[in-house]
Amino acid sequence: MTAVGPIHNRDVEEARNYHAATKHSYWSVRLGGHVLDWTNKPHPYKVYSGLPVVALPRDVTPPAMETLEAVSAFGSNKPGPVDLHRLAQLLFFCAGLTKKKVYPGGEAQHFRAASCTGALYEIEIYTVCRDLPDLPAGVYHFSPVDFALRRLREGDFRGELARATADEASIEGAPVILALTAIFWRNAWKYQARAYRHFYWDSGTIVANLLAATASARLASRVVAGFIDARVDRLLGLDTEREASLCLVSIGAHSPAPESPKVLPIAPKTVPLSKREVDYPLITQMRAASMLASEDEVRSWRSAFESKPAPPSGEKLFPLNPIERERFPVQTLGEVILRRGSTRRFAQLPITFRQLSTILERSNCGISADFLGGSGTTLLHTYLIVNSVEDLPTGAFHYSCSQQSLRLLKEGAFRREAGYLCLDQGLGIEASVVVFFLADLNQILNRYGNRGYGAAQLEAGIVGGKMYLCVYALGLGATGTTFYDDDVTEFFSPHAQGKVALFALALGRSARAPGRVTRLRPGAD
Repeated sequence: MTAVGPIHNRDVEEARNYHAATKHSYWSVRLGGHVLDWTNKPHPYKVYSGLPVVALPRDVTPPAMETLEAVSAFGSNKPGPVDLHRLAQLLFFCAGLTKKKVYPGGEAQHFRAASCTGALYEIEIYTVCRDLPDLPAGVYHFSPVDFALRRLREGDFRGELARATADEASIEGAPVILALTAIFWRNAWKYQARAYRHFYWDSGTIVANLLAATASARLASRVVAGFIDARVDRLLGLDTEREASLCLVSIGAHSPAPESPKVLPIAPKTVPLSKREVDYPLITQMRAASMLASEDEVRSWRSAFESKPAPPSGEKLFPLNPIERERFPVQTLGEVILRRGSTRRFAQLPITFRQLSTILERSNCGISADFLGGSGTTLLHTYLIVNSVEDLPTGAFHYSCSQQSLRLLKEGAFRREAGYLCLDQGLGIEASVVVFFLADLNQILNRYGNRGYGAAQLEAGIVGGKMYLCVYALGLGATGTTFYDDDVTEFFSPHAQGKVALFALALGRSARAPGRVTRLRPGAD
């Protein structure tokens, strides 16, 4: 692995350089020369050797709250009971194996509760908890393949995470904290250095499911992205040349953490992912440049958010017209997560403006996170290409969360342009709507440093994940997609001038794709 010297979070040229170096363009995609080595594809699971195993209960109760209610919930201070059954529910419905698809040639593939770029599943989840009913205090790794926990440390180490987050209140009081990490090679095998972006997209879709599931369980939850990286990585026993912590999610409240035991070094043995790994220095450099090293640095990072007034609305404004709450479809969160997938074909049929309005409103009610303000605050600027929506002109739009409206930027039929922007894929042409999340990178870096780059990508992944859930609750389909970076900005300019593209989601009415899909119970194969 490439050795990386000390870089400070405020050396923001690192993020600018990384973003520029990993942009897609028409020519970079065609001249890149990267060929997938299928004989060296990484194993999709992290497998430890010789650690104590705690089997998770298989009789998991699906989250029962209506999906559109659960997705739009913002925070809570309710303590709520957390036991092994509740933990099993949360883990299964955010990252468990939920489907097996058998393709016409006989090849089978497992899919998980949340979407992931390339279905490569580079995100790992660790649990740090106090003594719970049926689960002793400890640090555990979640294994979706056998639906079990592997114990890395015995004892209550929540206090170590409280110190790592500079006494973040939600971490201090949570009986359970989940830590999400990324294994670099598992995604970089296909996407090379651009995988660093995907780490945050893919953790974001998991977090979207998790926040909705905790809301359904009436549990407090909060996303924490500011922490001393070395302390969290050491607690989890990570090989930091290959894996890194991304964010923490507190679950529950009113359970003060005691002083942590001493965190001794551990180096648990794991099975290699593949015969060999390829090092992508841009990933490790960007990771090193985003790290926080002290509690003072964490506090400063956490206080960086500054709300910016919405821009003038313009003349061609379309106020959202969402479905009334009493008319929400009766689709529980558990049902929707088990049904959700990534649409491979769209039927090129229109959706209604009320459906689009509901998706936008429900998925943008805010995220309880340490890098955001209150409900409705965001680092994102959301743009849409509308191909086919009843009672809405075709064209390019900007979504105003504060005004709950769409501003028409330019009217016209842009299916061909949507397909081109989505890396010349048919999904952009077929979809009823393509949503693009952009951000003012200079503003974010000035406030948060390099770490803000990951935070913005994470928020885009969470909002995209919330949209996924809303879309499927309404009987529609969606898929995440990549894009030609600068061409997206240019298409939505002058309104988008100076912004960078982060994430994109195509949505519409699904057309049936080939293959047979089987739903899985926890622990089934």
